Amino acid sequence: MRAVIYSLALTLLALPAIGFEIEETLDFPGAGDGPTLRIISTADTSVFSPIITAFQDANPSVGIEYVAVTSSEVMTALAEEGAEFDLAISSAMDLQVKLANDGLADAYFSDLTRALPDWARWHDQVFAFTLEPATMVLSRAAFQGLELPTTRQELITLLRDNPDMFRGRIGTYDVRESGSGYLFATQDARTSETYWRLSELMGGLQARLYSSSADMIGDVASGEIAVAYNVLGSYAGARDDLHDQIIIIPPADFTTVMLRTALIPNSANEVELAGQMIDHLIETSWLGSDTSFNFPGVTPDALAENAALRPIQLGPGLLVYLDRLKRRQFLAEWEAALVQPE
Repeated sequence: MRAVIYSLALTLLALPAIGFEIEETLDFPGAGDGPTLRIISTADTSVFSPIITAFQDANPSVGIEYVAVTSSEVMTALAEEGAEFDLAISSAMDLQVKLANDGLADAYFSDLTRALPDWARWHDQVFAFTLEPATMVLSRAAFQGLELPTTRQELITLLRDNPDMFRGRIGTYDVRESGSGYLFATQDARTSETYWRLSELMGGLQARLYSSSADMIGDVASGEIAVAYNVLGSYAGARDDLHDQIIIIPPADFTTVMLRTALIPNSANEVELAGQMIDHLIETSWLGSDTSFNFPGVTPDALAENAALRPIQLGPGLLVYLDRLKRRQFLAEWEAALVQPE
């Protein structure tokens, strides 16, 4: 904990006019007086730390400063405040594409990035290194004696048939605060009208709104809520300590799959090191060379194994719901469905 506090103090000193909100900062010192790679990321430090350690095993002189923020704070830091980071990693693909589209990302080329399929890179600026499904996470205790829902329609039926059991015990993203939640919600809405029926039902049952998957998972495990919708399956699956308390279900009707991506901001000072980290992420993801890699990797066979997987495509189509008017309209519909008076 001392390392976290010390690192955060250094960050605040380095950025006296800081406006973006930091969740946690960790320093990973290198050997000697080597360079420091500054990473801003939405990935939990507990999940990403082994990846950093593996990178430093191969590059012992490199120090790494890892700043964990929400996806919207990545945008604030880079697009509004011009904060100097060498690498930006985010679960919000749309916001990453917008950074690149707005001229705030540098291009990077390597044999590994060229080997990525077209759907896993965009303009040689945004690179995907995971396939992470949005899942339903259920409480084992709450669902004892109940048939487990495997599709959105089955979840709707279950909630309608058992309103007293689930009132106030459903969790989902607050899409006004979570970039990942907004991305999942807009993709769901584009794919099926079932999303709006489910949203209205959850709103009528006083669903609880969260800004992170980790908080939802924790509350399902503790029994605070019985079911969480659109949770990152990678985070739930990484919690080995909770497997006896939770059930993870990728919806069988269709499973929205987020690609976690990395880009090099044009404010980067250590561009070469940032490229090396991108190569490290791609190599561990595609080739499985690092057993500490805690995310579902982008493998050639990953999509062929499950026809229900619907990866969100990198590209300009992701910018549609970032248009101010469209975002305002979507949030108005979302609030009408989810934020209902008790």
